[in-house]
Amino acid sequence: MKSTLLFVVFLFLGLQTNAQLQSPEEFLGYEIGEQFSRHADVVNYFEHVAKNSPLVQYHTYGKTNERRPLTYTIISSEENLRNLEEIRNNHLGNTGIAETEAKADKAIVWLSYNVHGNEASSTEAAIKTLYELITKKQEWLQNTVVIIDPSVNPDGRDRYVNWYNQVKAEPYSPLQAAAEHHEPWPGGRPNHYLFDLNRDWAWATQVETQQRLKIYNQWMPHIHVDFHEQGINDPYYFAPAAEPFHEIITPFQKDFQTEIGKNHAQYFDKEGWLFFTKERFDLLYPSYGDTYPTYMGAIGMTYEQAGHGRAGLGINTDEAYELTLKDRVEHHHTSGLSTIEVATKNIDALNSEFKKYFDNTDLEYKSYTVKGNADKIASLKELLDKHEIKYQTAAAGKVKGFNYSEGKGGILNADENTLVINTNQPKGKMVNVLFEPSTTLTDSLTYDITAWSLPYAYGLEAVASTREVSSEANSTNAEITNTVNPSGAGYVTKWNALQDAQFLAELLKENIKVRFTEIPFTSEGKKFDRGSLIITKSDNKTKKDFDNTVVEIANKHQRDLVAANTSFAGSGPDFGSPEVKLMNPPKVAVLKGEGTSSLNYGEIWYFFEQDLKYPLTALNTDYFKNIDLAQFDVLIMPEGNYADILDEDTLKQVKDWVSNGGKLIAIGSAAKTFAGKDGFALKENKSEAKDSTVTGNLIPYAQREREAAKDMITGSIIKTKLDNTHPMAFGYGDTYLSLKLSSDSYKLLDKGFNVSYVQQPEIVAGFAGSSAIKNFENSLVFGEERMGSGSVIYMVDNPLFRAFWENGKLFFANSVFFVNNNKFGL
Repeated sequence: MKSTLLFVVFLFLGLQTNAQLQSPEEFLGYEIGEQFSRHADVVNYFEHVAKNSPLVQYHTYGKTNERRPLTYTIISSEENLRNLEEIRNNHLGNTGIAETEAKADKAIVWLSYNVHGNEASSTEAAIKTLYELITKKQEWLQNTVVIIDPSVNPDGRDRYVNWYNQVKAEPYSPLQAAAEHHEPWPGGRPNHYLFDLNRDWAWATQVETQQRLKIYNQWMPHIHVDFHEQGINDPYYFAPAAEPFHEIITPFQKDFQTEIGKNHAQYFDKEGWLFFTKERFDLLYPSYGDTYPTYMGAIGMTYEQAGHGRAGLGINTDEAYELTLKDRVEHHHTSGLSTIEVATKNIDALNSEFKKYFDNTDLEYKSYTVKGNADKIASLKELLDKHEIKYQTAAAGKVKGFNYSEGKGGILNADENTLVINTNQPKGKMVNVLFEPSTTLTDSLTYDITAWSLPYAYGLEAVASTREVSSEANSTNAEITNTVNPSGAGYVTKWNALQDAQFLAELLKENIKVRFTEIPFTSEGKKFDRGSLIITKSDNKTKKDFDNTVVEIANKHQRDLVAANTSFAGSGPDFGSPEVKLMNPPKVAVLKGEGTSSLNYGEIWYFFEQDLKYPLTALNTDYFKNIDLAQFDVLIMPEGNYADILDEDTLKQVKDWVSNGGKLIAIGSAAKTFAGKDGFALKENKSEAKDSTVTGNLIPYAQREREAAKDMITGSIIKTKLDNTHPMAFGYGDTYLSLKLSSDSYKLLDKGFNVSYVQQPEIVAGFAGSSAIKNFENSLVFGEERMGSGSVIYMVDNPLFRAFWENGKLFFANSVFFVNNNKFGL
């Protein structure tokens, strides 16, 4: 009797709870698809559902740079939610991450929405999908755990939604010419720092990614879907993906994509909705929301709905129909539910094949051994920790295998700064993808870069071995504790890595005067190369508590200071030599706005604000011609098209400013602004034009894209020579591996300094078309041109690309702080 009474009470309470659950329309006050929901409204609704449904848990996993919550919800049956930790551990047992003997018998499906902020229909679909799952699809939840991240990029989404709500007509206008279909720069696609979060999964440079990966690693889902939007005239894309597939992807992963796609097709065909598959969106570059989960064992997929930021609430397409937000939501809602449906019908296959994926015995390389500068090794460890990839310290001795530097079999001598990353671990296949010397390409036409190997990106020596390399327990580096030397002449420290630039930046912000050497020298019996920092008491006589301040900052940044008792060098220049330059703390500006690349501007902004923590002033291109540049020492031009910004008068202003001592840094396509212009030494390398007067264009129409690939570079790694006696290359050896992102090529400077350059092109990894390679003969990569008392710095390749090419960052710091920095402003 008592148990019956309790059952009735619980049933009553459950009915009461569900009775309080409101539909999205009831809660928000409008039908989904009639308006764009602000992020705060989305969060409020998800909280409401979690409070009023026993099938939902809602969590916050972090905050964005603009302090918006990052959230996810877990949806399953009441029983599953009660046993959630057991289900999760049983699932992770299939990967080897968790130790359990229990059999996994649930499907884990993760749906990610709105990674691109202005692809805003997907968050609306997330709301609708949540409600339908708990009101109409409860039977699916008996054997499935569904995780929904309603907005991966809240800052970008609100940037778009707030703009659209401000400018849209009432009622909205479907005409393509209407203002509401033309987003202003930079658009809502990127996050706060204008990074593309769908390219950040593997590099984890952004706070959204870093916090999301902590939760992702706790779940490692069977299926992960990333919801996107594309151009207004493309209907809908879903799996299976296009070639090239990375060779690590299993036949089951490919086949299951097809099975899911066929299930979607029956729903789309029933409604008369057009779609396409197997085109455009490949599975190669590891930092996407489809590839990263795939390399972690999941069925990773991208779904693309027509619309994007142009579509608004409704727009007339070129195919004579109106595409509405309601349409877009319904399509994403349908594909999301269809995905879950397929999962519920394939529980055993998903679990058994998922377990097989984590058997890494067939991988060719068993170990990757990397060696180099301690700071660079530390940076690599930080990245591996974010992905919970294991590593060990290599045992001392010789390691044999494929030598990355030599491009063939070779030997690496392991020392205390040598790591071993074995593939005999749960995430061994991801290790393979991130560290492999060169990626196998089944198709040269890809959606993104084709080379990214971490040893190249971090500037490390490496060997890939077909046998597991012996290792020992990870040693903890001893903490550096510098002490003051009040009676000495000052302090000296090396210059090899970004961490040294971070130390310098804080010294300058604290008004500590710093010198750097252009010639190697010895002090206190130790050798210091070019670029080493010298902090003297002579320069800082008026600085109160000088010694304590310098030592405190050095300890904070874990920089090893050598206390110099005298400024008399053992060899090389003394501290007062003309070859030891007193640094001018540069006042730095960067251009942003129409005409500039928002992505590259964001990379620069992020570099100064998060990496260096050094002041940066942003100048908008729409008022640039009216700015007095004399208040700045350095002006950075991100990639972009400056034809409408630097007219004849404005270009003269810039030239005059440079001649009077300014330093201009032009990145990537910005360099083209000055190529061939009067007074500038930069000239384009142009391949010889083909004579088509006799034969005409006889390339078959169907082969035009393949033929064009000969002139393409799709993110390949090229070996360059360095003049490391030049301040821009201080801290580097005599070669540098550059990530080349375009086929732009410039002649070596006749007047100026060719710091990084190519003579005979050597592509280390990635795809480069035959014509493009040939055009890189005798070409500039990084160079400096003197103009009056100032400089123009050309960075043909972007060293800050996506903030993941770690080995390029010191070039940029050198350009800002060292190059032609021989005056001190009082």
